[in-house]
Amino acid sequence: MNAPLKQSQTDILSRLYDMKQKQLSRALQQGNSLRCQVLEAEAEAISNALKSIIR
Repeated sequence: MNAPLKQSQTDILSRLYDMKQKQLSRALQQGNSLRCQVLEAEAEAISNALKSIIR
């Protein structure tokens, strides 16, 4: 994978992960446990995708 594409994907996934963490924070404040579980799973999937690009 070329460097500019790799950096672009990393940037996008990083922003997506940050947004997902903010959503998770709001869901935690609202006490919505099912939504928290879904958001945690999504955040983990994004994190794993980031790790695979960085390798």
